[in-house]
Amino acid sequence: MAPTLESHQEKHSLVPTEAVPAQIEMPTRSRVTVVGSGNWGSVAAKLIASNTLKLESFHDEVRMWVFEEVLPCGQKLSEVINQTNENVKYLPGIKLGQNVLAVPDLENAVRDATMLVFVTPHQFMEGICRRLVGKISQNAQAISLIKGMEVKKEGPCMISTLIQEQLGINCCVLMGANIANEIAVEKFSEATVGYRDNKEIAETWVQLFNTNYFMVSAVQDVEGVELCGTLKNVVAIAAGFVDGLEMGNNTKAAIMRIGLREMKAFSKLLFSSVKDSTFFESCGVADLITTCLGGRNRKCADAFARNGGKRSFDELEAEMLQGQKLQGVSTAKEVHEVLSHRGWLELFPLFTTVHEICSGRLPPSAIVEYSEHAPKLSLLGGSAQIY
Repeated sequence: MAPTLESHQEKHSLVPTEAVPAQIEMPTRSRVTVVGSGNWGSVAAKLIASNTLKLESFHDEVRMWVFEEVLPCGQKLSEVINQTNENVKYLPGIKLGQNVLAVPDLENAVRDATMLVFVTPHQFMEGICRRLVGKISQNAQAISLIKGMEVKKEGPCMISTLIQEQLGINCCVLMGANIANEIAVEKFSEATVGYRDNKEIAETWVQLFNTNYFMVSAVQDVEGVELCGTLKNVVAIAAGFVDGLEMGNNTKAAIMRIGLREMKAFSKLLFSSVKDSTFFESCGVADLITTCLGGRNRKCADAFARNGGKRSFDELEAEMLQGQKLQGVSTAKEVHEVLSHRGWLELFPLFTTVHEICSGRLPPSAIVEYSEHAPKLSLLGGSAQIY
């Protein structure tokens, strides 16, 4: 006769109470959602999904919010991703992992998520945050892989700050020498997590992203890490102009050095907490080098210069990037707004010239002519000095 629940209870009623082990409360497992599904977003989902299967502290499933599109075949992008385990538009030929679930509804994608990974073009983030207010877990943590910033009347606002202020959650950042297609095929790369105060949550993010081919470290400098990732795209535009005009490697190296100098000076003027050492992490000089050698900003700026500035960046972006977005041109405009408002234009001749070329006020060849007009002012005060 099979035992019943009553007989099971009766059997154990003779056991002394103190001998019954206390109920062990299983720790809650974190749920991860990637907000964004472009080239880099899809690679991020792949990295994370490989780790959630191994780590007991995370649910296996990784949701990825997809801005829905209808493909030429007539199917919805999210449906094709779930059927094929591949983002056929933005990362073709790469399997994301069977535990990645594409979700076209933003609210459903973030429901119950405790780890939110934001990786969309920066110009869309304010609208995304507005849609998410009141829709996310109160104990959620966020990380931004987004390169760019919002410029408001009161000054520049970093994307991590936008997320923190609008959603009321802590936000770290991850930046580095990370050309997505190379990481997708598991070529070795590095990245840097920037955090404010909580080293434990930074280490959790490291654990979630780190693989044997993607080496992640953490530094306590959110603004420094994020500004490196943002400003290097402006320098990459300049490097692309040099390539398009076939000026050679010496000129390109000079532009990269001057660009790094302006990146550091601009960052430290905006945030005195920015550390010099951050510029020697993967998010700093390494990201600058790889973006100036092979990124999409360099590629489009090269084409812009070869066409004598006669074809717009919008046209080149549509033709060359298959739906991906340029960041450098809009970031150059945002940086220019900050420089203009604060009277710093003469202090940053490279940043200023890049914007002037992008907006059609100067020819691409001006990228090496600006040095004739040395700044009349100097940034005094230790490491903020650019000359």
